[in-house]
Amino acid sequence: MSVVVIEKDCRGCTKCVKSCPFDAITMENKKAVIGIACTSCGTCIEVCPFDAIVKDEVEKEEHDLSLYHDIWVFAEQRQGQLQDVALELLGEGKKLADARGCQLCAVVCGSNLTNIVDELFAHGAQKVYYIEDERLNQYTTDGYSIAIGDAIEQYKPEIVLLGATHIGRDLGPCLAVNCNTGLTADCTKLEINEETKGIMQTRPAFGGNLMATIVCPNHRPQMSTVRPGVMEKAERVDGAKGELIRVQTKLKDEDIRTKVLEVIKTVQEKVSLTDAKVIVSGGMGLGNAEGFKLLERLAKAFGGTVAASRAAVDAGWIDHAYQVGQTGTTVKPSIYFACGISGAIQHVAGMQNSDLIIAINTNENAPIFDIADIGMTGDLYKIIPDILEELNA
Repeated sequence: MSVVVIEKDCRGCTKCVKSCPFDAITMENKKAVIGIACTSCGTCIEVCPFDAIVKDEVEKEEHDLSLYHDIWVFAEQRQGQLQDVALELLGEGKKLADARGCQLCAVVCGSNLTNIVDELFAHGAQKVYYIEDERLNQYTTDGYSIAIGDAIEQYKPEIVLLGATHIGRDLGPCLAVNCNTGLTADCTKLEINEETKGIMQTRPAFGGNLMATIVCPNHRPQMSTVRPGVMEKAERVDGAKGELIRVQTKLKDEDIRTKVLEVIKTVQEKVSLTDAKVIVSGGMGLGNAEGFKLLERLAKAFGGTVAASRAAVDAGWIDHAYQVGQTGTTVKPSIYFACGISGAIQHVAGMQNSDLIIAINTNENAPIFDIADIGMTGDLYKIIPDILEELNA
């Protein structure tokens, strides 16, 4: 609790009880008692005429913001392979570090990861915190949250960025709870406030109908998960070096309640929209689910993959894993075909940074044409076969 009552000074006037907007204060034996509903808003401190309510000094010490510095990027690795989202976070982290005037750091867990450490330096990390432990080779919630949580407590980063992947979305909330701080999930934009020097974290809200900017002014570290495919990857500088810090972990075998016995890769085709160079996406203009068979032919011809708008997914024509947009995956391919997609703002937000956007729609006034580099007005069931015929020729 961050607000406490000094019993010897409390006179039982009840002014704090009446002023509390959360009904968190009661009277016991003519003394004020702070309950669990307290949010530390400080109203009671201001109204107390006897200075009998104060901020808990222990709590204040724990959240002394001046103790925290630098930006950390969680370098996600799977089976010894550095994930692209880590390079994207380093690219964005460099901008934030320059604006904040601090160092860009990475934290990586596992063993035999010298190659990954070198890659992190090459992509802009000035420091790499290496938690070397064989028990961290495979991700587990317990192992990573304890190991990284201990490192955060020891070194006190000001900002911690994680990718909004399956791992990042699991790890982020656990770290936030362990560190007694907030977490803004699924961010699409990060900025440093010039006045407060805090991070402003923007993410879709209310089903993608508006964008909310969230701040964490009173706790550290400030923590965000960031959508893969949104940020630019950091440029690679061959031979770049930095400071390697080997972090000793207090992790014990009994701390990890879940054991990974075997990793089995599925033999089925997996959707990897964030890595695709060419995406052929379909919307309600397809008319039915059968239309995706035609899109698959076009995607195959370009060595790409199919995708869909939310409307097509909601109609049950294709699985949610293929959805592009604010409530789906954010992509940045070399070529993006928008076939039968009107161009709603929620969809555009997930693909507008594609290098080349080709739109096919029967409605010449469709909003998708406003952002398209090449626009084709007509029936996609006639245009796409013509494209395939030219490709075959």
